[in-house]
Amino acid sequence: MKILLLEPYFTGSHRSWAEGLKKHSNHDITILSLPGRFWKWRMHGGAVSLSKEFVKLQGTFDLILATDMLDLTTFLSLTRKQTSDIPTVVYFHENQLSYPWSPDDRDILLKRDKHYGFINFTSALTCDRVLFNSEYHRSSFLSELPKLLKHFPDFNELDSIKEIESKSSVLYLGMDLKQFDQYQSKQNGDPVILWNHRWEYDKNPKSFFNLLTSLIENKYNFKVVILGENFSKSPREFQENIEKLGDRIVFSGYAESFEEYAHWLWQSDILPVTNNQDFFGTSIMEAVYCGCHPILPVRLTYPELFPPEHLYQGENELYEKTVSALSQVQSIRKNSLRNTAAEYDWKIMASKYDSTFTSYMNKPIE
Repeated sequence: MKILLLEPYFTGSHRSWAEGLKKHSNHDITILSLPGRFWKWRMHGGAVSLSKEFVKLQGTFDLILATDMLDLTTFLSLTRKQTSDIPTVVYFHENQLSYPWSPDDRDILLKRDKHYGFINFTSALTCDRVLFNSEYHRSSFLSELPKLLKHFPDFNELDSIKEIESKSSVLYLGMDLKQFDQYQSKQNGDPVILWNHRWEYDKNPKSFFNLLTSLIENKYNFKVVILGENFSKSPREFQENIEKLGDRIVFSGYAESFEEYAHWLWQSDILPVTNNQDFFGTSIMEAVYCGCHPILPVRLTYPELFPPEHLYQGENELYEKTVSALSQVQSIRKNSLRNTAAEYDWKIMASKYDSTFTSYMNKPIE
């Protein structure tokens, strides 16, 4: 099959996924992309720019695969002469309905935040198939759609939700986890607690640092690695707490190379997760693959991806499970969930993607 992959936001996990799929798939995949910046403008205008690039290609394709950042309806309207007979699929990495917006975002303050979710809605309605990177993501998107549509004054089109649901399924994220293998190393010193998420409000840094404060107050011995990009508007908890942690911090900040990032994952032991938002959990799966012991809230996508003994309910249980991991660090270093994470490596996932796309050609799309 010849597949056209459209990605208006070509950076981070979106770029890794697209390049990984192209590299490991048996299908012939062409990527059309735009630089990964100005995400709101990409959702509005990316379809116009990519439609021009598509026309220049003058290629023939069996399937169009777009991500959630594309306004598919606009793209197809601008290319209707070339795309009217090509099946279309949208892959949702995230969505703007169940993704928690920053309370400081100007679109929230000006009450114009609904439009990005509406683009997701019309793209899902327009395409032939919809794929989500987890069941949690699929169900949360569908449950938010009635709230979006009821927001409008009439002709709410609530029956369209069933139409979207009927053509929706789950295809977990594929990841290039094998690339971590060449940097494998483990230390035998003090237990190391890891943060390897974005430094943003939706990752709930307050609860994470509250946990560390409680551990220090109760005289537990540990070191800390805090990975992530320090944006100008990062929550104040980071700088304040990094200073308080002092020499317990063995590294904090952005890893300038993949080698450095991989090194710190392999050197870490315990991953207490406090996130309020995750549709899959790329950074978590990377850390787990490198031997980290995850402690995860009973919410979001985690219950479908990890064993129940790694889940907690409330901050008290988070503390208790972290204390238990600290006291048994030698044991957890020998008994990781590496094999659980390895299930999402492209070596396994590529064939699932290929067969999914092939099935769309073998079955009539109604």
